[in-house]
Amino acid sequence: MDVKTGAEVTVTVIVPLPREKMWELVTAVDRIGEWSPETVGATWDGPRRFIGHNRFPDGFESTVTCVITESTAPRAFAWDVLDDAGRPGSHWRYELRDGAEPGTTVVRHSFVHGPGRTGVPADTGSVNDRLVTLCRAMTSTITAMTLDSIGATR
Repeated sequence: MDVKTGAEVTVTVIVPLPREKMWELVTAVDRIGEWSPETVGATWDGPRRFIGHNRFPDGFESTVTCVITESTAPRAFAWDVLDDAGRPGSHWRYELRDGAEPGTTVVRHSFVHGPGRTGVPADTGSVNDRLVTLCRAMTSTITAMTLDSIGATR
């Protein structure tokens, strides 16, 4: 049974892009499949909802409904992934602030598990393994967004 709630992970990455450009990238949910190692695509399903399509390293695939919970340009963008009962199974958030160097952004990306079901087994080892995987995937996604943007402007 999937009962582990409150487990969380946060990554912080300083990127060589201005905050407004990072805002464009983190809110481009229809492009996430270009950058994420797990989310293969997403489509808007209304002004504050999108449908995400995921493929995990073990081959498992899922389609999830996501609801925007915060959108404050160019500072914070957050959403909940709903479980089959319509409860938040996880909460995701990007927080953007100006970096110390001009033209840089501090990107803080966080994930919180629960209170709804997510498919992660409740044993601590499985949750910890999943958090490590998420940390790597979140960092990889931010890096891919940044590299794509830098390559597109040269």
